[in-house]
Amino acid sequence: MMKNLLRALPAFVLSAAPLFPVPASAQTAAPHPDPVVFVHGYSSDGSTWNAMADRFRADGWPKARLDQWSYDTAQSNATSATRLAQEIDRVLKATGAKKVDLVTHSMGALPSRHHLKKSAGVRKKVDAFVSLAGPNHGTDMARWCGSPSCVEMRPNSAFLTSLNAGDETPGNVRYATWSSHCDQIVPQASTLLSGAVNKKTRCLSHSRLHTDAGVYRQVRAHIAS
Repeated sequence: MMKNLLRALPAFVLSAAPLFPVPASAQTAAPHPDPVVFVHGYSSDGSTWNAMADRFRADGWPKARLDQWSYDTAQSNATSATRLAQEIDRVLKATGAKKVDLVTHSMGALPSRHHLKKSAGVRKKVDAFVSLAGPNHGTDMARWCGSPSCVEMRPNSAFLTSLNAGDETPGNVRYATWSSHCDQIVPQASTLLSGAVNKKTRCLSHSRLHTDAGVYRQVRAHIAS
């Protein structure tokens, strides 16, 4: 009797496996995931993404498909958008992928959105867009700096008025935002986009939205879906 039960056990375990899904924390990348292009915020550089990129690598994303792009944040966001378009083309050529995912923090959302707003051809190269604490509708903190990009970040600037006119989430790109009520740099309401999946986090400071493990898991799930 006992021998028969032991023999039947492996078959039972295999048949029951679908009933016990793999937890989200154990999910890994597809064999060839979309490359992720990280776009940092004002007065920063690609190294700001080290924590998140390390988590992606630990979950199976190849290093070659994690692009921690750096750019001049003082220049106009429209100029940065042109540079970003070139970077996306470079990444697609280097990896052989058809699309990238854009993961942005703070002001990095603005050149990325400008890039998506102005060209249907560009939108075809982007699968998912993520805005972490993006000043999508401006921040008064930008009144304390005078570079072209800062002027554009101010509420009701000509740049933001044009960017947010009409459809805030054009095309078939999968848009999502994350914001915190404890962010003292960018108001939570500024980050939200009409037509996007808008997620509100627990109490996180502005700089923690791109280093928090919980936010990472949600971002990973969004771009991998």
